[in-house]
Formats: sequence, C-alpha cells, structure tokens
Amino acid sequence: MEKTNAHLKKEGRFFDQKNDELHPVSHWIRNRKSTYAYDFIDEEIPKSIVEEIVTNGLWAPTNKMTQPWRFEVLGGKHKVDLGPYMVAYYKRTLGEKQFPESRHESVRNYARYATLISIIFQRSKPERIVEWEEIAAISCAVQNMWLSSTAMGLGCYWDSAEATIKYCEENLTLKSNERSLGILFMGVCGDKTDSLNRKRKPLNKKLSWNLK
Repeated sequence: MEKTNAHLKKEGRFFDQKNDELHPVSHWIRNRKSTYAYDFIDEEIPKSIVEEIVTNGLWAPTNKMTQPWRFEVLGGKHKVDLGPYMVAYYKRTLGEKQFPESRHESVRNYARYATLISIIFQRSKPERIVEWEEIAAISCAVQNMWLSSTAMGLGCYWDSAEATIKYCEENLTLKSNERSLGILFMGVCGDKTDSLNRKRKPLNKKLSWNLK
C-alpha cells in the first residue's frame, strides 16, 4: 500500500499532506455554509463570475448525460418583487404568531443585494432515468456552484422553501417538463458576517468498512 500511495503522489493523484494539512478541496468543502441574504452588501457580482460559477454547475455528474437542469438569473424587478411576495406568502400561510410584523421589513428587502439564480429541474424526455437520479444530479450541480461561491469568497444559500418555488412558478415561463426547485442566493458579504461553530457527527458514526 505504501508503494502504491507513493506512486499516486508522484503522479499527482494524492495530495502530499504535511502536519495534517487538508487537501485544498477539503478546505473549501468543510468551509461551505449557508450565508443568508441579510448579510449581503450592495455590491454586484460581475457577470463573468456568475457565468463561471454556473458553468461549474454544468460539470456535475449526470446519468446518460441528460443534464436535467436549467438556470435563470433573476435580475431587475425580481429583486424588488421577491421580498414583498415572500411577506405576503408567509402572512397568508404562517399567520402573525409564526411570522410577526417585526420580521416583515427585513423579509421585504431580503433580495435587494442578492444575485438570484432560479434552479429549474428539466425532466428528460423520454424519461429514461428515474426522477430521484435526475434530482440528485441537479443537487450536485448546485453543490458545485455553492463550493465555487465559497472558494471565491461569496456568500451563498439555496432557498428551496415553498415561497421561492411558488414565486418562480408564477413569474417564470416553465415548460411542461420543468419544475422549480427554488433559488440560489449569492452575494458579497459584509465584514460582520458571523463565523458559526459548525459541526458534523464524527466519522466513526457515519463510516464503516464492510470487508467481506
């Protein structure tokens, strides 16, 4: 095994770890987090960066190359309209107790500094792949975009709540084989973004070795 590992390192296939240093990709994966649009500042993400991030999403694995995704950047009036739509939706579905008036203003302005990318699931035709595999593929695409945002120092959050899904259904032109899976919020973060103490269960609780 040591000989094999040495060969792989020579070929550049293993990262040469020193002092428990993580591989760069491990660093970005473990530092990815949900950064909500409340923390975004009034600074636009350049179009070239948005396109690079979405292109990384397109390189996600996809069974039989169905590529069951489409992304739509929601600019202009969408950034003004989404917040009030969310307020009206939550007032209607949650009521005063779960959605008090004290939250209305922040939600009304929630999207104003965000780059909004609508995530659209395109069911392949003919339906050669089971649906869960196609949704798994588009989830991988979103993860690629999320990790890319993290590596570029941008905040990111996949909002798959019913309110954002309904907004897309009512405001976008979706084909018969398309379905909204929510919106990816991206933005430039301010200096006061909280650094959360994020944890996962230990490896020995989630990984076992089945050696038949």
